[in-house]
Amino acid sequence: MLLQRFTKGLSLAVLMLAIAGCASGPRPSGKNVPPPAEGGAPAQEVPAQAMTMYEQATAVMAAGDYLDAELRFKEFLLQYPAYPGAHVNLAIIHTNNGNDAAAREAIDAALAVNPDHAPALNQLGMLLRRNGNFFEAEAAYLKAVTVSPDYALAHYNLGVLNELYLQRLDKALQHFELYQGLVGDDKQVEKWIADLRRRVAASQRTANVAD
Repeated sequence: MLLQRFTKGLSLAVLMLAIAGCASGPRPSGKNVPPPAEGGAPAQEVPAQAMTMYEQATAVMAAGDYLDAELRFKEFLLQYPAYPGAHVNLAIIHTNNGNDAAAREAIDAALAVNPDHAPALNQLGMLLRRNGNFFEAEAAYLKAVTVSPDYALAHYNLGVLNELYLQRLDKALQHFELYQGLVGDDKQVEKWIADLRRRVAASQRTANVAD
């Protein structure tokens, strides 16, 4: 069960990679420019071809061609460096390549653009957790869900962190329930929630007997 949580976390990170970029990706110039990404400064306008360039990079990344995607994101950032999502996607690529130092540089670049960028904070939390810095990871995840309460992946990662590493079953249950409420219907997490509810109830009964 513990391995399932870890494996699912990695799968979710890959699943969210395009979302992490697109959520704060370049804004096409013209009349229908979306509002700035939550918590961040307004993004500079870019021509429509830059949006296409960005979307192509995320599509290549989603297809698993990390080498090509890395080159595309770097080319994009040479022209438009003020987009934290592009830096986050580079961090994910470096993580998949086992280069934590480069991943941290990309995360720091994203947070330099927008200190409240939830996907960047989530990636920082994942990096810190992998390196055994559990409380620092918790702080990064908590900031992510503070600035963006509906960022489901950070709630998921808080659930994993609290259950597997910090042994806080009640907090793990809380964040898995928040994650489930945001994504709608995750059958695997639903099973974990049921298991955690039983364990939390058992722990409370044991505490009552001890009192």
